[in-house]
Amino acid sequence: MRDVEPMAISSAVYRMALESSFNLPERVLDALRRAVDVEVGPARAVMETLVENARIAADRRIALCQDCGLVVVFAEIGRECHLAGDLYAAINDGIARAYADGYLRKSVLGDPLRRDSNTGHNTPAVVHVRITEGDAITLHVAPKGGGSENMSAVDMLVPAVGRQGVIDRVVKQVTFAGGKPCPPLVVGVAIGGTMDQAAVLSKWALMRELGDPSPDPETAELERDILRAVNATGVGPMGLGGKTTALAVHVEKYPCHIASLPLAINLQCHAARHAMATI
Repeated sequence: MRDVEPMAISSAVYRMALESSFNLPERVLDALRRAVDVEVGPARAVMETLVENARIAADRRIALCQDCGLVVVFAEIGRECHLAGDLYAAINDGIARAYADGYLRKSVLGDPLRRDSNTGHNTPAVVHVRITEGDAITLHVAPKGGGSENMSAVDMLVPAVGRQGVIDRVVKQVTFAGGKPCPPLVVGVAIGGTMDQAAVLSKWALMRELGDPSPDPETAELERDILRAVNATGVGPMGLGGKTTALAVHVEKYPCHIASLPLAINLQCHAARHAMATI
């Protein structure tokens, strides 16, 4: 059994909260650069601006977006690891310090129905815990902006709609969202489980390295088909029209009840902020 001190967790979250706020993952930046080459007119100008924005944010260490997000953390904890303190307190401490030191906007309300209840330190985070093998802790930190989160959805579909029905529902959601979630998007899709399980899995899908296909061949083919259908909508960068409505589609599946077909769609804006560390 290996002990992990709270300060190690807090320090890792602190570093990742800052890193993800200032620097896009390299694969995301590469995908944005490639999109510049396939777009024309206003869409190309938008893509060039997004790439330049990412460069300035990294060079000056300033926020990629004024919406610095509500921080989502997936903590994969090895069963041979002993936490020598409060996991949630350690995570929130790291976030609070990072948002103060990085001059990042604090956007968390203590009471969802009171607009005057900002906590002042962008906590608490939303934390999901998974138990894994080994004696290490792997943390995924992803600040999630309100604009893209507001355009996400969970549907309990009729099972008879099948595979095509899933594709059509994702396309419908992306089309409905238009420019509000700040495309080009990363689309996290979860099929199966229950309503709550699907919602979490669709967020977990966004933790995958951009463009890495599902290890399941059928699911990987579904990802490609959804991506083609989404990009055929013509919504385009920032909803101004174009070929690049989404950079990638990541699909996760989970067994479900015979009478159900839960579908969760989690839209991520072009600022696909994500950092990972293992302690």
